[in-house]
Amino acid sequence: MPSLFRRLLRNLLRSLLPGVLLCAAAFAANAQVTLRVGLAEDPDALDPSLARTFVGRIVFSALCDKLFDIDEKLNIVPQLATGYEWSADGKALTLKLRPGVTFHDGEKFDAAAVKYNIERHKTMPGSNRRGELAPVQTVEVVDPMTVRLHLSAPFAPLVAQLTDRAGMMVSPKAAQAAGDKFSLHPVCSGPFRFVERVPQDRMVFEKYPNYWNKDAIHFDRIVYTPVVDATVRLANLRSGQFDVIERAAPSDIEKIVAEKKFKVERITEIGYQGITINVGKSEKAKQNPLGRDPRVREAFELALDRQGLAQVVMDNEATVGNQWVAPNNSWYVKSIPVPRRNLERAKQLLKEAGVPNPSFTLLTPTTSDAQRLGLVVQAMAKEAGFDVKIQATEFATSLNMADKGDFEAYVLAWSGRPDPDGNLFSFDACKQPLNYAGYCDAETDRLIKESREVRDPAQRKKVFEQVAQRVLKERPIVYLYHRNWLWVHSPKLTGMRSVPDGLLRVQGLKMAAP
Repeated sequence: MPSLFRRLLRNLLRSLLPGVLLCAAAFAANAQVTLRVGLAEDPDALDPSLARTFVGRIVFSALCDKLFDIDEKLNIVPQLATGYEWSADGKALTLKLRPGVTFHDGEKFDAAAVKYNIERHKTMPGSNRRGELAPVQTVEVVDPMTVRLHLSAPFAPLVAQLTDRAGMMVSPKAAQAAGDKFSLHPVCSGPFRFVERVPQDRMVFEKYPNYWNKDAIHFDRIVYTPVVDATVRLANLRSGQFDVIERAAPSDIEKIVAEKKFKVERITEIGYQGITINVGKSEKAKQNPLGRDPRVREAFELALDRQGLAQVVMDNEATVGNQWVAPNNSWYVKSIPVPRRNLERAKQLLKEAGVPNPSFTLLTPTTSDAQRLGLVVQAMAKEAGFDVKIQATEFATSLNMADKGDFEAYVLAWSGRPDPDGNLFSFDACKQPLNYAGYCDAETDRLIKESREVRDPAQRKKVFEQVAQRVLKERPIVYLYHRNWLWVHSPKLTGMRSVPDGLLRVQGLKMAAP
């Protein structure tokens, strides 16, 4: 009897097994794979023309393809454009475009779309791309897959500019229909399309099935969640709520590495961490000695121990610097090295300025690293006689305050661009969108303009040295150090790339099966 029962049971299982396997295969095929990313802040507007935050660029990497991209060695590589050619006089740039690309609304990407986007970047009210594309006078549609940019003068950084938001392409049809509400439902041509955004909570994107490079995309959805506190961000990774987090706290890295439960990706940024000083943005510049007198700004810089800042604030996950590029960058001006801390000289300068105990408010975003930096700067500056008050403000709000000149000094980092012009022009040329300091000097403007027109690297370097001699003397920005981008992720996540711009490129990312 038992043997008969076993035979019946075996036959039953044989008859059911194909169906069970078929159901399992169907379930596996239908199960969505979601990448969950923990961000350090909530991005500002999801519109490439208006956007100005680093964290927004992380999201754009999945949403909006660019004409060009950069690789791990800062080489410019094709994306929506497959190649480019300069005219002999350097005043025209011809781009060949990738065929077969569509926007998320199904509209075709072509030369007319490029023309629309470049003109939108240049003319849209509030555009932060205007300065990046200032020399572009007209855009010519040569044929459906060829576009030519005509310039008022040679512009060496142009192709590098097109590797970032100035090169991002949105759907002309969607942008025209949405007007100034486009950022609420952006339509681009990247690997993922917009689903929803709940401010300060989450941003959800789904895979675009007609993406031109869809074989490199291995997730069905991406959910970006802003968590300002780095400790909480890491806790969410540990608990399995995130697959990857950006800008992990440097103080946690040693322990994370020792635990061997997660992987750490690091690379030195091409940007900088600095303190922007209001020297002319608003009336506040005249009301405070820090903004009014360059001697007070020099004293403030001399009160700071950069190596100490990098050690205490960044746990040595940074390279100290005093310029818009790091000392190991080929564009660094070696004739102006990082100044050492000198409290005696700082006090002497304050005495000469007639303000032995100046007071100012330091605006800091609420991120943990910015808060630490503010506190250490406060303590260091106090030893020279400064009374620094700290005003902690949510990041997007702090940017709006800076835009209005509603600050005296501001802890602000810049994620950097491959060409040094991207770290300089918008911040130090007169009346540029990101010139929160309000710095404006005619001779500096002339030199910056010259640096943009000269294509010979050796000659450009000489011009940048002259710019540095003027800007670093006036100190609209006190540059402190260059951070390591620190990403921490599940060991199951593969395909992470360490590119110096610090962005998460979703192409090639995979999650191993459990």
